[in-house]
Amino acid sequence: MNYVGGKFVESKSKDFIELRQPATNKLITLVPRSTQEEMNQAAEVAHNAFKEWRKVPIPQRVRTVFEYRDRVHKNLDKIAELITHELGKTKADAQGDVMRGLEVAEYCASAATVLLGDSAPNVASSVDVISYQAPLGVCAGVCPFNFPAMIPLWMFPTAIVAGNSFILKPSEKDPHAAELLAELTKGIWPDGVMNIIQGGKEAVDFICDDPRIKAISFVGGGSIGNYIHKRGSEHGKKVQSNMAAKNHGVILPDAKKERTLDSLAGAAFGATGQRCMALPVAIFVGESQAWIPDLVEKAKKLTVGPGHMNVDIGPVVTTDSKKRIESLIQSGIEQGAKLILDGRKPNVPSGFESGNYLGPSILDHVKPDMQCYSEEIFGPVLSIVRVDTLDDAIELMNNNPYGNGCAVFTNSGAAARKFQYETEVGQIGINLPIPVPPPFFSFTGSKASFLGASNFYGKNGMKFYTQTKTVMSNWGWLDDLSLGVRTAMPVLGQEHHSEQKK
Repeated sequence: MNYVGGKFVESKSKDFIELRQPATNKLITLVPRSTQEEMNQAAEVAHNAFKEWRKVPIPQRVRTVFEYRDRVHKNLDKIAELITHELGKTKADAQGDVMRGLEVAEYCASAATVLLGDSAPNVASSVDVISYQAPLGVCAGVCPFNFPAMIPLWMFPTAIVAGNSFILKPSEKDPHAAELLAELTKGIWPDGVMNIIQGGKEAVDFICDDPRIKAISFVGGGSIGNYIHKRGSEHGKKVQSNMAAKNHGVILPDAKKERTLDSLAGAAFGATGQRCMALPVAIFVGESQAWIPDLVEKAKKLTVGPGHMNVDIGPVVTTDSKKRIESLIQSGIEQGAKLILDGRKPNVPSGFESGNYLGPSILDHVKPDMQCYSEEIFGPVLSIVRVDTLDDAIELMNNNPYGNGCAVFTNSGAAARKFQYETEVGQIGINLPIPVPPPFFSFTGSKASFLGASNFYGKNGMKFYTQTKTVMSNWGWLDDLSLGVRTAMPVLGQEHHSEQKK
């Protein structure tokens, strides 16, 4: 259902999207493609709510974030259960989904400080200047399926504490976590400040086109991210678009072997590989290539099954996704890679054979011109590339079009520093496989992984949902002393200097 004006509204649409449980492929529900009238209503309600919400003092807005954070935390298990049910994540991973989002909401409690402006008194005779961050209006978020709680929590708490109202379009593959997050805002924020519209491309186009919506946040695939950035920007909107990735982990021979291999297995196969900060490419440098069989043994021990059971890897989101991943594995084999671990027919608990399950798969001797390397697989598949030197590894990564994240595993400070400064990637881990920054920094993917005005969360996130206003004031007029008509360009400070000369 849609959530508009503080209440759930059943859609009158006759066009629906099937939502199936990944663990069993059983039909859960039908998600409506919201009608144009319903989306218009949401935008109008949000626009009217903004007019009043923007007037609320910042300290009061901040207090609402504290209350909302506590309410979500109390419902953490319930939200996580919805995520496991609709997406298939393991219980621990689903809880982490919520908690990492809550960290951003907690950061929003510092909004009064982050939104401080600047001032300069007496820049000219009796002229003072101030600048401050003002809200934009109605903002919107288009969310991916893989983090149905965290990504919405990256978006709407930041936008709302900055003084905006919000319209969220959850993924049609798992919308109920977002619905519960919206329901928990009731009584904390005025009705209409937080809204949800359901749908597919038609909802995305509405968000890009409607003039009442001033900014769009998007996380997801590259093609739709480029589409939203282009279409939204053409309509004069601010857009931030986090998109596809192909992250690399570089393993040097001096790294701590067991810790490195544990990190690789967790980063490559955790969350079923369905995260933009997964580590789907391992570059083994020189003698570290002797560790590859040990990595395979670690991956073999990971269990596969429905997320509500005690397993390491849950199902992928849809049957189409499973087929695509399997086809990319096969393409690697056909193009010359060696499949040293095949997870295409994993053992799963009885009764769940119809689910979208894939076990860990490892392709060795992968080359940059192979499809399994060039495309984002978004599944539990690790591609291994072998090189001779660190310079070779850095060159390989820098030639890749994506720049979301990367990591190096080493005991050498010199090698780590070289990697840090020469790598053309936004987020770098040194002996850390998934370097997602904490919320008081920002998510800084680069190259083809990001388009937009400024990055998600942190100071950049707050900046995205605001505009800078600058005010120059001259209260010298109060003495009623006329300086005459001046037609030349004024120069700061010149007026007072001229007075002294007289």
